[in-house]
Amino acid sequence: MYVILAIVLVIALYIVFIYNGLVRARQMAEEAWSGIDVQLKRRADLIPNLIETVKGYAAHEKSTLEEVVELRNKAQAVPSGDVAGRAQAEGLLGQALGRVIALAEAYPDLKANQNFAELQASLETMEGELQMARRYYNGAARDLNVKVESFPSNLVAGQFGFAKREYFEITNEADRAVPTVKF
Repeated sequence: MYVILAIVLVIALYIVFIYNGLVRARQMAEEAWSGIDVQLKRRADLIPNLIETVKGYAAHEKSTLEEVVELRNKAQAVPSGDVAGRAQAEGLLGQALGRVIALAEAYPDLKANQNFAELQASLETMEGELQMARRYYNGAARDLNVKVESFPSNLVAGQFGFAKREYFEITNEADRAVPTVKF
């Protein structure tokens, strides 16, 4: 009788241990996604200042500037939980931002502008921080996914509704390409 009770107690404790590990992994993934969201918001907030600075020097590049603003708005409209949609929208926005930064090469006065240089440096720093946040999120998502899929934690995960997370990655090969700039 005591042996059966001890076995049931050990199994119950093991289930609690697995459940807590799943909760911890889910919380890490949510915190990591929050970090990406913060970096994307910071980048989106920087874009209007960058566009206004460039506008004064590159008035005839209006279509490029309008495209960046449109892509920024589209990226911000993607629901926070839609990882794949957000990754695609942010990939397109990053490509368009690359074209705006490349405009500085054609406009020496813009390139020499202190405000533009500071905005460009801020954007480069932010892109580095976003890259780190992306790696952290993908690692947290990987850890959660391993727990959700591996035995025996998959049994507990299925019973309590734990689900895999999508990775934040660029899936469209065109988004990985170096932007082309035409003058």
